[in-house]
Amino acid sequence: MGRKLLTEHINVEGINTFEVYRKHGGYRSVEKALKTMTPDEVVEEVKKSGLRGRGGAGFPTGMKWSFLAKPEGVPRYLVCNADESEPGTFKDRQLMSKLPHLLIEGMITGSYALGARTSYIYIRGELLYVLRILEKAIAEAYAAGFLGKNILGSGYSLDLHVHPGAGAYICGEETALLESLEGKRGNPRNKPPFPAVQGLYARPTVVNNVETIAAVVPIVNEGGDEYAKLGVGKSTGTKLISACGHLNKPGIYEIELGVPVEEFIYSDEYCGGIWKGRDLKAVVAGGSSVPILPKELILKTAAGENRLMTYESLSDGGFVTGTMLGSGGFIAMDETTCIVKNTWNFSRFYHHESCGQCSPCREGTGWMEKVLHRLEHGHGSMHDIDLLVSVAKQIEGNTICPLGEAAAWPVAAAVRHFRHEFEWHVTNPKEATAPGAAYRGAPVLA
Repeated sequence: MGRKLLTEHINVEGINTFEVYRKHGGYRSVEKALKTMTPDEVVEEVKKSGLRGRGGAGFPTGMKWSFLAKPEGVPRYLVCNADESEPGTFKDRQLMSKLPHLLIEGMITGSYALGARTSYIYIRGELLYVLRILEKAIAEAYAAGFLGKNILGSGYSLDLHVHPGAGAYICGEETALLESLEGKRGNPRNKPPFPAVQGLYARPTVVNNVETIAAVVPIVNEGGDEYAKLGVGKSTGTKLISACGHLNKPGIYEIELGVPVEEFIYSDEYCGGIWKGRDLKAVVAGGSSVPILPKELILKTAAGENRLMTYESLSDGGFVTGTMLGSGGFIAMDETTCIVKNTWNFSRFYHHESCGQCSPCREGTGWMEKVLHRLEHGHGSMHDIDLLVSVAKQIEGNTICPLGEAAAWPVAAAVRHFRHEFEWHVTNPKEATAPGAAYRGAPVLA
C-alpha cells in the first residue's frame, strides 16, 4: 500500500486521547504554523499541495481559502462539514471517532490560516456518539492550551464548538448547513453571495469537509510540495475510500490517488475481489449521487486505458462513459444485483431528503421514485423508461443546490448503461418480481 498520511496511527491504543495523540506527533502543525508561519504562508502551502475538497466536489482547497473576504474588523469563520450522509460513504465518522484530535488539529491550523477566532464542527444528528467523542477531545485540547485564549503564547485565540444537525441530508450542502447552524430550516441559499463573502451570520466563511481539514495537518507538517508528490497529476495526496457492497474485504482504505480501479477491487492489499466468487457487474465509485458504471467501463476507459482512482481518470469520457470520484463512497455490485431495484432505492432516498424548496427537485424526485417503483414491481411500460430520462433532464441544472443533480444523475446513468435490464422488467414482469431476481442475460443463479 502507499503512504498513509491520515490513518497511520488509527489503530494505536488510546490514540483518541490527547496524551497518546501528542506522543505520536500530534499538534505539530499547530506549533509550526503559530510559531513559524504567517496565516498567508499556511494558505500558500495548502495551495502548493494541490489538495482538493474531499467531500465530493473536488474544488482546490487553497483556492477556496484565498477567496475568503477579509474586511477590517469583521469576524470570519471556518466550518467543518461533518454531516456525512451520502449513501455508501462512511469515512468521516471513522476519522472523527478514532482520530478526533486530528480533526481538531486541522481546525486550529486552518482557522489560524483564515483568521477565524470562532469555528464550528457541524455533525450529522445520528452521530451523537461521535459528537461525545469530539466534545471530550475538544475539552482535552482546551486543557492543554491548544484551544482558548493566546494559544501557545502566540497571541492567537480560538474557540471551537460542535453543533449537531437533525439528520437532514440536504444540510450536507454548505449553505443549507449554514442555515441550520444559524437555527433556521436547512434550505440551501441562492448564490451569489457565496459563503466566502456572506456565510455564517452573513460573515466571510469557509466550509470544508472533515477529511479535507484533516489533510491540512500533514500538508503543514511536511510542506505542500511534499504532499503534491503523492498522487497523479492534479489528483494529489491520499484519499479515504469507503468500500462496501459485494466485496470480500469492505472497509475504509486510505489510498494514494492513482491506484488502478482493478487493483483496488481485486488486490489482496485492498478489497480482495468480489465475494462468493461471483463476477463484478457494476460500481458506484463516489457515493450514490455519481453515475453508475458497468464492469467494462469502471475497469477501463472507453479508450481502453486502465481506469485510475483519480478525479480525472474516473471522469474520463464525461457522463457518457465516465463517472466521478465524489466523496469516495465505492459501492461494488455483483452479477446478482438488480440495477432497477438499486436505482429505485437511491431514488427513494433522494425523494425523502429533498428539502422541497425547488419545484423540479420536489416534484421530479417523487416522479422518478413512482416510475421506478412501477418498473421494479412489474407494472411498468416502455414509455416509463423514456419518462425517467425526461424527468432527470428536467431536474438537472434547474435547482438551487446540487441535490437535484444528485438525484438525476444515478437514474440517467442506470438507464444509459442498463436500459436492456429496464426493458426486461417490462417484458418479463413475473421473472423480474420473483424473489432474488436480477437480469444478467442468463438464468438467475440459485
